[in-house]
Amino acid sequence: MVKISVLSVIAFIIMLFEVSVPLFPGFLKMDLSDVPPLLGAFALGPLAGVVIELIKNLLHVVIRGTYTAAVGELSNFILGAIFVFTAGSIYIIKKDKKHAIIGMLVGTILMSLAGILTNYYIIIPFYTKAMGLPLNTIIEMGTVANPRIIDLKTMIIYGVTPFNIIKGTVISVVVSIIYKKLSPILHN
Repeated sequence: MVKISVLSVIAFIIMLFEVSVPLFPGFLKMDLSDVPPLLGAFALGPLAGVVIELIKNLLHVVIRGTYTAAVGELSNFILGAIFVFTAGSIYIIKKDKKHAIIGMLVGTILMSLAGILTNYYIIIPFYTKAMGLPLNTIIEMGTVANPRIIDLKTMIIYGVTPFNIIKGTVISVVVSIIYKKLSPILHN
């Protein structure tokens, strides 16, 4: 439980350092806060990774506050949980580099597919209602960043999906580099 708490706080702190990514709508922020949950999923099991994702997002809402009526944190939790649970579940089958890479690859793919469905049917519609904004305003935010974004479908195709693929890839590369070095600490 202590390791989960520590990884959750580290993830929350990392989440504070989010950046906008060129060519993506401004509400899609890149951060490395999925690194600690993924480390936790590998070292402590997939459910631990999900719990770390949950605590990270709850801390974010309670301590930092939310600019998205908690919709951004909900999306971050859902997609992050899918990513780390998938990667951790595959890694637990055989704890070697091959299964870690396969887990992160499949996790990135499933996170991206879930991002398509959740953003199209739940997150973006809920965000427009929670923020009191018409869908056209959200689409215009996307168009400013990428002129190919002209409606909800193209927001998903040119905004949400590539963003999630890039985020999953970046997180996977970072974890691939640091996991072995941190593994003794995580397992003690």
